[in-house]
Amino acid sequence: MPEELPQLGRETLRQWSTLSYPNLVKELCALFIGPELIPREDLNELIHRAFSRFRHKEVVHLSRLRNGLNVLELWHGVTYAFKDLSLCCTAQFLQYFLEKREKHVTVVVGTSGDTGSAAIESVQGAKNVDIIVLLPKGHCTKIQELQMTTVLKDNVHVFGVEGNSDELDEPIKAVFTDVAFVKKHNLMSLNSVNWSRVLIQMAHHFFAYFRCVPSLDMHPLPPVEVVVPTGAAGNLAAGCIAQKMGLPIRLVVTVNCNDIIHRTVQRGDFSLSETVKPTLASAMDIQVPYNMERIFWLLSDSDSQGTRALMEQFERTQSVSLPKELQSKPSPVLSGPRLCRQVPRSCPGCRADPR
Repeated sequence: MPEELPQLGRETLRQWSTLSYPNLVKELCALFIGPELIPREDLNELIHRAFSRFRHKEVVHLSRLRNGLNVLELWHGVTYAFKDLSLCCTAQFLQYFLEKREKHVTVVVGTSGDTGSAAIESVQGAKNVDIIVLLPKGHCTKIQELQMTTVLKDNVHVFGVEGNSDELDEPIKAVFTDVAFVKKHNLMSLNSVNWSRVLIQMAHHFFAYFRCVPSLDMHPLPPVEVVVPTGAAGNLAAGCIAQKMGLPIRLVVTVNCNDIIHRTVQRGDFSLSETVKPTLASAMDIQVPYNMERIFWLLSDSDSQGTRALMEQFERTQSVSLPKELQSKPSPVLSGPRLCRQVPRSCPGCRADPR
């Protein structure tokens, strides 16, 4: 997390409100990526290049339905996953730094479905990057599995593994805690643990707000309710940060029957269920939403030690009741209904249904 979050006044929001999605991403990134890291001209070019393969001319489009309901279309990237948006930019930033420093990295990614294919697409063929993706056998849709296993670039390595996405995250996390091993092999991740992913995803919330509010001359600015389907809570964390920066949105989280975030928001119960239940929304079949750590940090007024203690207790016991001081704070997130359509046990083929 950044040590400080810039506060955006009404005038900045007004200036941003007419920008295209790529130009909004450029302005947002410039707040956190100084010219000493990436000169503004280079930053603009990298972001322009990142979005060049999207199918929609706007990159992201807001579809207006009835009664004030809108749907933000985040699926116009190459793999049809919303993660294409953040990963294409992150990969451009990564390759920029690697070329300047003449370095090579190996990216290790665990996936519950869409992250793996979007990460592969973002770096396939890159000369300074090898990517290793752990694919949980039987837990992704057939389309996602084919997107990962049919890329024939030399720098892409996909391994089918036993277990669900939470279980395969455990050895990956163990690898990254071995600092000497990570340095020796130049390892990194492109999961939403990566701050760049969350940074780009903040743009979704700003773009949605500006398209939903016809005028920014009202006082106070009207709030917009944003419903966020979530698994690992990366998009949710991005929305919370946007709130902190001054964007008047209300976040409503929607989960399936793997409902740890629902229970956390409703009653402070941050604990694992006995099993991860497979559903038709495989990318949401997650019991360890690691971006909640960022949300706890924001809620605790940047209390790093308290947040660390909370997460260490969760790792030890797999069950934490949030402290009263956290539960008593106004939550940046409301919990919507648990939406669940489980994979029928009698039909193994349904597990591969992409709908």
